Amino acid sequence: MMVLDSDVLIEIFDKKSERGDEVLRRILESGDNIAITAINLHEVLYGLQKYAKPVEEVTQLPVLNFMGGDAALSAKMELEAEHRGTPIRRTDAMIAAISLNNGASLYTLDLKRFQPLKRLGLKLFT
Repeated sequence: MMVLDSDVLIEIFDKKSERGDEVLRRILESGDNIAITAINLHEVLYGLQKYAKPVEEVTQLPVLNFMGGDAALSAKMELEAEHRGTPIRRTDAMIAAISLNNGASLYTLDLKRFQPLKRLGLKLFT
């Protein structure tokens, strides 16, 4: 399974983005089942609604919810990254925990944001 980060979704939904076309091609070629997290859904819906863009496509994707085990793991990940001197955004830790707890790789275009979490077991689709 592959979880799509918000930046990947934004590129795909931008009909003028050549990068989005390439991203979509890579996803389709991977053959993985895809999903998004409830956190990504919030981020993308906020942006789409803010700029009066259609939201139908994103609401059709499978959504992985943020559960208690994800909360415990994301708190641990965030704290460990902070102690290592590489703090991460809370929402990134939450997305990473959901991906990890569901045995999924995370497809993001901003590898730098999630790099500190690789040592904690997060698999990134590259």
